[in-house]
Amino acid sequence: MRAEVNKCLEILDKGGLILYPTDTVWGIGCDATIDSAIKKVFKLKQRSDSKALISIVSSYDQLKKLTHITKEIYFEKPTTVIYNNIKGISKLAISADGTAAVRIVNDGFCQQLLSRFNKPIISTSANISKEDTPSCFNDINRKIIDGVDYVVNLRKDEIMNKSSSIIKFEKSGNITIIRK
Repeated sequence: MRAEVNKCLEILDKGGLILYPTDTVWGIGCDATIDSAIKKVFKLKQRSDSKALISIVSSYDQLKKLTHITKEIYFEKPTTVIYNNIKGISKLAISADGTAAVRIVNDGFCQQLLSRFNKPIISTSANISKEDTPSCFNDINRKIIDGVDYVVNLRKDEIMNKSSSIIKFEKSGNITIIRK
């Protein structure tokens, strides 16, 4: 796993794209702070840049660098939280309303990668926009595989088809459940 993390770090540092397993599905990732890398993700997915992207972090400490959250919140399943007033990521990863989606990832490979990278990584499903999300590596569109700079060689036989819950912290302090 260490060699895979090292290769991903090399690619991410250069503004490249990786294809990697997460705690939910296979994802396309890049440095969430580099505009040009995020533009590559939109182009590869054939996705409008008006649609927001999720960023992942390894820990509550990394999350605190991006948000105003003062208390740790734990969820039983992977949960993406939409926050207001995000800082430290590209404007391209922030919605027009000033919010951004972030998830503390619960996956050994991603934890190691994010801890060593020490910055958020974009994490979007490994599919062309409007196509179904692949449930395993073999279902990923060849254009996606060929369009990234590195494909992580881990968990390629594993079925991965659980999407994260999504909640939003409203400016009012209320919490809205977007997807259970």
